[in-house]
Amino acid sequence: QWSKMFDAFGLLVLADTLWLGIQVTLLSLVLGYALAWVFVRMPARLQPVVIFIIMLPLLTSVVVRTFAWIVILGRQGIVNGVLMNLGWIEEPLKMLYTRGGLVVALANVQLPLMVLPLINALQKVDINLADASASLGASEWQTFRKVTLPLSLPGIVAGSLLTFAAAITAFISQSLIGGGQMLFMPMYLYQQASALSNYPFAAAIALTFLATVIICVSAFNMLGRASRVPTN
Repeated sequence: QWSKMFDAFGLLVLADTLWLGIQVTLLSLVLGYALAWVFVRMPARLQPVVIFIIMLPLLTSVVVRTFAWIVILGRQGIVNGVLMNLGWIEEPLKMLYTRGGLVVALANVQLPLMVLPLINALQKVDINLADASASLGASEWQTFRKVTLPLSLPGIVAGSLLTFAAAITAFISQSLIGGGQMLFMPMYLYQQASALSNYPFAAAIALTFLATVIICVSAFNMLGRASRVPTN
């Protein structure tokens, strides 16, 4: 069973699953950092409302959120309807059951896991550091690249860890939005255990996937420790 797991097909499924996690993490990082940046700079009276909106997806079942994205991305869905009404497209685009649609949907589902650590990290960055950097002649981009970004690295690492681990194990979203046209490790495991009753091979898949996730988590943790700024 182990030799079958590490044949060309098994390794391809494993690599594709990890690549999906990387894509979702990168998209969530871009969107989440922008949202966290705006959050820490908005008036304090608005922050509780925004944090409630950010947390709201976590209070909704992942099944409900996934079906909502099926409605949004479908050929008769909201996105296609808006684009056709605006005259930007003549026929519906295929967004459902595609890699791009899956990445966007997973990024939305996992976005709170990225935003919350980033908000926590950015709130700890002294705003006077930006003023000091500007007084020394640094541009806003230089201040962000050399001051804000390094100080927010612990939040980036923590959010990326949570998002990556959740994305590669998101069986429901992968199955429904992928439509069975893309095979990832959770579905591969389910097929072998449930459909084919090949429990030894399913166990080999599970152990391999678990070991891979542990290795990835350990790498993120090492990066997080390396990114911590000394306090004295």
